[in-house]
Amino acid sequence: MLKPSIAKNDRLANWLIGIFSLVVFIVVVVLGKFKLDVELGFDVHVFATINAFVNASIAVVLVAALVAVKKKNYELHKKFMMTALVLSILFLLSYIAHHLLAGEAKYGDSNHDGIVDEAEKLAVGAMRIVYLVILITHIILAAIILPFILFTAYRGLTSEFPAHKKLARITWPLWFYVAVTGPVVYFMISPYYN
Repeated sequence: MLKPSIAKNDRLANWLIGIFSLVVFIVVVVLGKFKLDVELGFDVHVFATINAFVNASIAVVLVAALVAVKKKNYELHKKFMMTALVLSILFLLSYIAHHLLAGEAKYGDSNHDGIVDEAEKLAVGAMRIVYLVILITHIILAAIILPFILFTAYRGLTSEFPAHKKLARITWPLWFYVAVTGPVVYFMISPYYN
């Protein structure tokens, strides 16, 4: 097993993780309601493409981390998990940039008027329901996963491995689901970007 990378201070960790998670949630929700009307000279949906690529990369890194820990290569596992955390920060920045610059697209809105009328709903059929189920589960889990990720990382970095393993059994599959469904949502919604 690995030695602690940080000193154990549960009280401080609880406060920092709680405050950081709340601030990120508020920033994403609040900034999601705004759209900056600026011309940057390039297609702002490049950020959505970056988001999908980063999410897919996170999924791959999470699988690699799982394989490493199953093989008891704890140092490699730690490196993969820290990589997944850094990629998640990059994703968050790109996600905020995309939503601030591009606004919201609606699945099925083929004429890009911001309204999905009955004819457009008929055109996409049941795939709209599939999309909405994937999107809603993705959003809900993305909103609640951050503190779990941070607490799991904290337990690992303080070498509290039984607690780390217990949390990771919940955190890993949820984080993996969010990472996999991110690109799925992107590929489904990207035809409706204007």
